[in-house]
Amino acid sequence: MQTTEEAIRSVVQEVLSQLNNRGGYGSASSTPQHDGDWGVFSCVDQAVAAANDAQKQLLNSSLENRAKALEIVRQICDTQAEELGRMELEETKIGRLDHKIEKLHLIKSIPGMEFMKTEAVSGDNGVSLTEYAPFGVIGAITPVTHSLPTLACNFINMVASGNTLVVNPHPGGAKIACEGVRRFNQAIYQATGLQNLVTILGTPTLESADAIFNHRGVPLLCVTGGPGVARAALAAKKRAIVAGPGNPPVVVDETADLENAAKSIIIGAAYDNNLLCIGEKEVFAVDSIFNELMSAMGRHGGYQLNDQQVAQLTSLAFSPPTEPGGHAVLNRDLIGKDASVLAGMIGVSVPAGTQLLYGETDTNNPFVPEEQMMPFVPFIRCRNADHGIELAKEFEHGFRHTSMIHSRNIETITKMGRIMDTTLFVQNGPCGAALGNGGEGYGSFSIATPTGEGVTNPMTFTRFRRSTTVGHFRVI
Repeated sequence: MQTTEEAIRSVVQEVLSQLNNRGGYGSASSTPQHDGDWGVFSCVDQAVAAANDAQKQLLNSSLENRAKALEIVRQICDTQAEELGRMELEETKIGRLDHKIEKLHLIKSIPGMEFMKTEAVSGDNGVSLTEYAPFGVIGAITPVTHSLPTLACNFINMVASGNTLVVNPHPGGAKIACEGVRRFNQAIYQATGLQNLVTILGTPTLESADAIFNHRGVPLLCVTGGPGVARAALAAKKRAIVAGPGNPPVVVDETADLENAAKSIIIGAAYDNNLLCIGEKEVFAVDSIFNELMSAMGRHGGYQLNDQQVAQLTSLAFSPPTEPGGHAVLNRDLIGKDASVLAGMIGVSVPAGTQLLYGETDTNNPFVPEEQMMPFVPFIRCRNADHGIELAKEFEHGFRHTSMIHSRNIETITKMGRIMDTTLFVQNGPCGAALGNGGEGYGSFSIATPTGEGVTNPMTFTRFRRSTTVGHFRVI
């Protein structure tokens, strides 16, 4: 099974030319349509029906065509990353352009059909084959934080295993998600004849999400988003793969390489202005190295706020809980803004190139318990490493999502790994290392923690099938 990269690139360039000729972003294509605007629908029933028809086509098509479809999505994301990343930032108005672009480039490394496998057992009674089959149509919810990258990642994982998908994007990132779907479907159709491998709701709502959750034509759900949509998916009467919330802590002990720790925290927490669910959200550092670590942060692109400035930023970022014992209310207008913008709101001018704000707090500051998504990280003094791990466990809230430690003490690292029990556990590096960005392993934009699948890949979206032949086919 081989794909011709030059032929695929030619198709992608032809589609891009047609998209440019039609008058730009989001307008109707001049090319004849196929069951919707190249996969963009206004009705859930129609979107699901089209995805079901597409899944039948996919199973009756060749594996070579399937591989072409995946490569087309990779190439569109890679070669058009600057244009599409800019579109996403213009629509969502959160995050950083350089990282929007980088996330689309990263799609080329998302695993595809090479992850699929067949297992065989042979013996006196014959041969048994275990294969991993598709579910059919997967209902996917994508977040505003990584709208098109999540959709493209899901496409590669799900189509590689023989599924198609119907997407209800976050309304704040629906325009770029729909543009991606149009481009993917048009290029795939021209190269393979396959239509609507991904369909999407052009005007997504809570009602359309609920309709997908409960649709008889959708046997499996994959949700990447906040706590509310995660709960809704888990309440549906079908299997759901859910990427839920996180509040990743970092522990830094007295043995750590502080320059590396500071650099890693900046890289991870500043990435796309801390929109990553795996991003460093709070740091627990032992007292003996605390001041030195704070100084190191300033040498790697951070800007330290004093106590008064931290208090000012906190008052802008959070309102008091609406009920006793409740959560502080996050000011969503600050999500994903640049560090310089946040600093300017409290009257602070930061040097050019500042990536992250940071400052000392105690555990009562709402930046510590809340999964805020902005480039400010609170630092909390701890008596020792055990105290830091204890606080990390408390403020990760049992999400079992992601945690990090900087230490040269293997016993401390082992202890934290056991106590935290998180899906992702990074030692001596930034959070992205857990997803192959600076570390080993493969990447994904859906980390299924509540339901246990972890870092999703094509095998995540399959069901087990066994075929047994009695008395024959063992030729040894």
